[in-house]
Amino acid sequence: MGMLTRDGWTLREAGSSDIEALMQWFPTHDDINVWGGPSFRYPFTCETFFEDVYWEKMASFCLSSPCGDLVAFGQLYDRDNRIHLARLVVAPGMRGQGLGRRLIEMLMEQGKKLYPRDEYSLFVFRDNIPAYECYRALGFRVSEYPKDMPHADVCYYLTRPEFLEEERNAS
Repeated sequence: MGMLTRDGWTLREAGSSDIEALMQWFPTHDDINVWGGPSFRYPFTCETFFEDVYWEKMASFCLSSPCGDLVAFGQLYDRDNRIHLARLVVAPGMRGQGLGRRLIEMLMEQGKKLYPRDEYSLFVFRDNIPAYECYRALGFRVSEYPKDMPHADVCYYLTRPEFLEEERNAS
């Protein structure tokens, strides 16, 4: 799958050794529910976490700082002919520093290498205002909720074209 490096930050394929670090980021049932959804088991073990995050079924990536610290995680897969970003998270002590934006930008770049699509998508809980604002700032817009997905009453479905109009005009 490859690795991306930008300004010393590295997006790399996640390894099984990252699971224990990720597990520490979700100390409560509410934390894991917001991130992994209501079917994510809690309390979890390494084994159930591995299964519930679909580790072997989705492209999973970690963002590492210039010092090599794991600071964010996200997954990619093809959903309805879009590059779908899933289970996006920044380490609790690192939030509010623009790392969500960095993670998403690098995941979108990696996604173009994995899937020949020209649009991105993601889900976000409506009450997760910081994440929603981050996605909106990156050009994601609320779209029609997929009919086959639960939680339409509590989540938004956001999409974004590969290139925003201002990005097209700048080229």
